[in-house]
Amino acid sequence: MNTDRTTVEELVYQTCTALDRNDYSEFLGLCDQQFEYKVTAFSPEIRKDMTWLDHNRAEMEELFHTLPKHNSDHAPLTRNAVVYKVSYDNDKKQANVVTALQIFRTNLDGGATQVFAVGKYYDTVSLDQDKPILVKRHVKLDTRDLGWGNHIPI
Repeated sequence: MNTDRTTVEELVYQTCTALDRNDYSEFLGLCDQQFEYKVTAFSPEIRKDMTWLDHNRAEMEELFHTLPKHNSDHAPLTRNAVVYKVSYDNDKKQANVVTALQIFRTNLDGGATQVFAVGKYYDTVSLDQDKPILVKRHVKLDTRDLGWGNHIPI
């Protein structure tokens, strides 16, 4: 396994830019066939995690396919990701990646930009192929209010 940290980081950044462009086929092209995607946020009121989304690859494909049918907020999102840690599991031929995430939303009416969400990606990346591929992404949000019409994966 001779995948360096930069290659793993580039995968994380590519997923962000694909989602920024709403290029869901490119995003899925960076993901394994067994891909799992989960979004949670901790609620201090109930003292446990709330699960907002928990999908496998087929469910993500269906979500992307049905997005045009949703009453959605079309304001563009920009993801700012900074990879904090890459740890390797040589036996499993994978890397575990922790990435800080800030997402900004720019209003279509007036162009004002504000922070939309803050959290972290906890990714599992397979290193068993020619290039790294995303096997699992758990998005743990600090933000607990995303407003209405936000169906696009974070």
